[in-house]
Amino acid sequence: MLTLALIGLLGGLITGVSPCVLPMLPIIFFAGTSTKTPAKAQAKTGTPADGDVLVEELEVGKPPRDFRPLKIIAGIVVSFSLFTLAGSVILSALGLPDDFLRWGGLTILTLVGLGLIFPALGHWIEKPFYRLPKINRNNNGAFVLGLGLGTLYVPCAGPVLAAITVAGATGNVGWRTVVLTVSFAMGAALPLLIFASAGSRISQRVKAYRDHARGFRIGGGVVMILLAVALAFNVTDVIQRSLPSYTSGLEKKVAENKTVQGALAPALGPGGEELAKCTPGAAELASCGKAPEFTGTQKWFNGPPVTLAGLKGKVVLVDFWAYSCINCQRATPHLLAWDKAYKSLGLQIVGIHSPEFAFEKSAGNVQSAITKEKIGYPVGQDNNLATWTAYRNQYWPAKYLVDAEGTVRSIKFGEGSYGQTENQIRELLTAANPGVKLPDPVDGTVEADSVGAAGTTPETYLAYSRSTNLNGTGKLVPRKTPTAFGLNPAQPDDTYSLGGNWLVGPQDVTSSKGSQARLNFNAAKVYHVLSGKGTVTVSIPGEPDRTVQVSGTPNAYQLVDKPTQERKTMTLTYSSGVSAFTFSFG
Repeated sequence: MLTLALIGLLGGLITGVSPCVLPMLPIIFFAGTSTKTPAKAQAKTGTPADGDVLVEELEVGKPPRDFRPLKIIAGIVVSFSLFTLAGSVILSALGLPDDFLRWGGLTILTLVGLGLIFPALGHWIEKPFYRLPKINRNNNGAFVLGLGLGTLYVPCAGPVLAAITVAGATGNVGWRTVVLTVSFAMGAALPLLIFASAGSRISQRVKAYRDHARGFRIGGGVVMILLAVALAFNVTDVIQRSLPSYTSGLEKKVAENKTVQGALAPALGPGGEELAKCTPGAAELASCGKAPEFTGTQKWFNGPPVTLAGLKGKVVLVDFWAYSCINCQRATPHLLAWDKAYKSLGLQIVGIHSPEFAFEKSAGNVQSAITKEKIGYPVGQDNNLATWTAYRNQYWPAKYLVDAEGTVRSIKFGEGSYGQTENQIRELLTAANPGVKLPDPVDGTVEADSVGAAGTTPETYLAYSRSTNLNGTGKLVPRKTPTAFGLNPAQPDDTYSLGGNWLVGPQDVTSSKGSQARLNFNAAKVYHVLSGKGTVTVSIPGEPDRTVQVSGTPNAYQLVDKPTQERKTMTLTYSSGVSAFTFSFG
């Protein structure tokens, strides 16, 4: 437990000084300041005097004791820990949207900022705490502010946070995860505590601050409100992306450390810890421990359920995929070719469909994709990511090669290296049956889309829950009625904009009549995941327009198919009722 706590603390400390905390620093600084009123004013009234908003009371004749920074940080640690581990469960039980906590935190931040500017409002905000015993009411507003900030705190991803997030998402929360989460939160909060304490010390000891306390307090309120607006519209993301990741070296060392990997694996639950022995993508076969059994599946396609125990004696390729993932789609022809060439010689491919989107949980949708791709090997539906978690997987697609004795011998994340994977399959087939006569390798004969070249536009998600590169007029805010958007006349590289009216959902946007999208991309191939029934007209300068017919469940439609990568801007016009999810590129 001590090792796990130290790893969490170290991961938190690295996060606490990384670029991702920069938007929090001005808030923490001004929140930590105490604009104290004269002792005589409080002695007369027994309540906060005019101008004393969300601050600690002073007793006549005693030196100031400011616990405000500690209470703010305590609130951050409590809310971050609680909602990271149980936020999805709590929101689901209450029937609340996924972004409820974030908007609640932004509301608290805005109210506190207004309270600093308008003392009467600040007193009204604090009023519920006046009823508490005096020993408990001092700075309770600071703790509440910390609770709100904890819902806004979005630390940089790393191996520690990834373990915590997956555990929370899958509901596999044990004592290890709790220890890891709390220690991580405390480590990340320590630098913030130093900053809040600095604000407190300045407010108490610098004469210029005391002489102009009212002005500083108003300035702090304005800063908090502006930052709340910036966080609401993801303006801070642009600033963070433009800064160098000066902690990336430390994060990489932590991620690659074997002690850290070994300690984090059990935090997600039992099974799969030994897979850390394998280096993903290695050309040489290794011995990575026993392959975890398929678990928690809802349905099996193309036949009865299969188990690794029942496949003993065969070489097994476990493929994690999601049907709308274009990277997975590009890998499928290679899997089909291997299945055709080597199935009769002892190879068994098992697909594990682990959804990335909610619509991918539909058994009907998965069956449609299997039929469309002509997949004949067994596929297990892993809607709760139970098998995904057992394998410690974090990628779409991912391949785990298991020998005839049930030991994982190779791991491959993402696309590419198909010839290497085929060579490993052949090696294991020969080891299982030394007399086997293998055909010529099939890798060079597979016709499949290649991996995107360097500089290819990254996958682009639409809708409010995951979109990060919308660059146009209008905001992705979920409403029950369509939202008006405006196209960007000069679309920046690798961004998109929407035009007309769109109904915004958590994972897709649905068109009204005449809705449009504009996309700037660098790719040879462009795919668009769409559903519903209607048409999409694709317009690219210098090329004739073409119309794509959309019908049925979500699927990837190819919009561009060129032999070489090009930088282009396309405008798409949608008929009413078409739902758009992602753009993918190759």
